[in-house]
This record gives sequence, structure tokens and C-alpha cells, in this order.
Amino acid sequence: MAELSDVYFVDGMRTPFGRAGEKGMYWNTRADDLAVKATIGLMARNTAVPAARVDDVAIAATSQTGEQGLTLGRSVAILAGLPQTVPGFAIDRMCAGAMTSVAMMGASISAGMYDVALAGGVEHMGHYPIGGNADPNPRFVAEKMVDPGALNMGVTAERIFDRFPQLTKERSDRFGMLSQHKAQAAYEAGKFQPDLVPVAVKDAEGSWGLATEDEGRRPQTTMEDLAALKTPFRPHGRVTAGTSSPLTDGATMSLLAGGGAVKELGLTPKMRMVSFAFAGVQPEIMGIGPIPSTEKALKKAGLTIDDIGLFELNEAFAVQVLSLLDHFGIADDDPRVNQWGGAIALGHPLAASGVRLMIQLAAQFAERPDVRYGLTAMCVGLGQGGSVIWENPHYNGRKR
Repeated sequence: MAELSDVYFVDGMRTPFGRAGEKGMYWNTRADDLAVKATIGLMARNTAVPAARVDDVAIAATSQTGEQGLTLGRSVAILAGLPQTVPGFAIDRMCAGAMTSVAMMGASISAGMYDVALAGGVEHMGHYPIGGNADPNPRFVAEKMVDPGALNMGVTAERIFDRFPQLTKERSDRFGMLSQHKAQAAYEAGKFQPDLVPVAVKDAEGSWGLATEDEGRRPQTTMEDLAALKTPFRPHGRVTAGTSSPLTDGATMSLLAGGGAVKELGLTPKMRMVSFAFAGVQPEIMGIGPIPSTEKALKKAGLTIDDIGLFELNEAFAVQVLSLLDHFGIADDDPRVNQWGGAIALGHPLAASGVRLMIQLAAQFAERPDVRYGLTAMCVGLGQGGSVIWENPHYNGRKR
């Protein structure tokens, strides 16, 4: 009989994130090949795990068509050279796709059904714009189930400003600026580079190069720059390109294992999964979704927000993160929050981003033995939120 098991995040890697569109570095690169590169890089770094021991591969994509169709988990596993005995499947929970991949594989490991699994996500927003091939049921609007604006993420972000007057444009601009500055400082300190898989890319002239860094960073951003930007989602609005995550291409992959496999294979995990939760909110104001999902995850873990020593919150929009910080009484510039910047600077390839949060949290855990628990959380289109709480295996019991 299968026994319940602890779940460990053994390792994670990702491609550099590129700007979506014809001028982006991945315009001539297939989406599934990005996921393949992340998978190959991860397995090459974890040679103690025989590929045949992988019980399943879960890969998320929001637009599951074209290169992102054909059951990504299975097709990418084959293309990455895993044995054909290794199965795989695809997941869609929009922005929380990779986070859901990790949660579902983690739950399977916890129940004793799997020992080792791969979980990640990919999004090529240049080839497959968000909602590009979607055909929303007309009942959503006709029967007033969902306001038409709920399908435009920028409009939902403007509505957070409407609901919470204390969330000013200035606060949002400052948060966006600091994301850029923190990300650049982290790059200069070499924080990201160890977990990036270089990708060969071909430009419009047919010349080959190597993608080694996230492409969309704007480290020189100032408050004056942000104040001058247009508000595309509403006249005289408060959401701008400088306080939103850019359209992005990229892939992420993580290696998860149960306690028995960790011991048997001599692995050194980077994090232990404590709890996870997903929650639904009104689609019209989807950005507040991580608030109830975090409350659920904390309750399941028997923890409070004060127990969380590091936060990796997806910056779909600055105002979305600020709404969560205000709810839990956390300052905008709290050093526990996104200390290496976030999606505003690094990019947000939708279904891939959840594992990017985990990779960064794991790297920070290694530097912070005084921190026991960390949170990865994100908002999700159509009114959802996702949260995963992790424990630091390096924790030494001495808080700073």
C-alpha cells in the first residue's frame, strides 16, 4: 500500500525570457523547443536522477494550439530524450499553469502514487497571443455571468484601483520602478544566471546567437519615465506598460521528488512543499485572487502571514501585488518581497511563471538559513488565485 510522503522541490531551471513579437529573440524559435531546452538543462544538472525514474511530466500552456498543442508533457518528454516509457500531459490554468503542474505532481507524490516528476510550463506569446484562438461562450455576457471587461487583464487591474483608493498610481509606479532596479542588481550580482538554460536563437537575417539573459529589462526606469506613460486600458487611468508585466516568451521546468526517492537517490532538495491552495474571485477583479488562496494555504499549513520570511509574488500588475500586501499589512518596500525583482522586469510568459517564482525562492532560501517559510503566489485570469507555501531545508532555527 502506498504511504504518504513529503514533497520536495529538488531543482528548477528556465530559459531566459524574451520579448514577444517579431523583434523578440524567440520569434524564430518554436514554443515546444523552449520547453525541451528547459527540460534537457534540468536533467543534465541532475544526473543522479535516472530519466527512466520520472513517473510523469506535466507541462502547462495557456494557448494549447499549434506548437503548444499535442499534449505538451508527452511530446516535450520525447523531444527531450526521456525514455518513451515516461508519460506526460498538458495543463491549463492560464497564468498559474506551471504552479498547477507543480501542485498536481506534488499531490501525486504526497499520495505515494509517484516518486519523481517533472512540472513546468511554456508560453510563446509572440506566436500565440493571449486569447488569440479562444471563443468565449456568449452566455458569459448575455446572461451577465461575467462583465466583458473581465476578459481584458488590464481592465481588471484598473478596477483594483477603483476598489481600493489607497492604492495610488504613485505607489504602483514606484513598485514597478523598484522591480526593474532590483532585477538589475540581482543580475549584476549573478543571482539568476545559474538557473538559466542558454538557448540558440536565429535572427531575421538567419544569423545564430545565444540567448543568455532576460530580454525585457529596463534598469534605467525612473518615476518621471513612468509618470509620462500612456494608460492604454482607460483614459486617464492608472495602469501603464511600466507597471504591467510585458508580453513574454519562455519556459520553465522543475524536478519534484518524494522523501523516499530523495533518500534513495541521494538528492539534496532546495525546498519542501508545505501546502498549496487555489481560490476563485470575481473575474472582473481577478488580481485579488492570491489573497484568498494565500489565506487558504496558510490555514492548511497551520501558519500565519507573520511566519512567511520570503515572498515571491507574480507581478502581473504592480497594483495586484500591492492589493495583497495591503491586505496582509505588509509595506510596499518590505525586503522580504520580490527581493530580486519580478515579472514587471523579468517578463511573464503566462503558464511558465509559477515555476520561475519557485526557482527564485529556492535560490534565496540557500542564502537565508534564518528563514523557515516562503510563499509563491499569483493571480489568474477569469478570477482565480494560486499560492504555494514552502519550507527552507537550510533553516537553522535562528531568526535574524
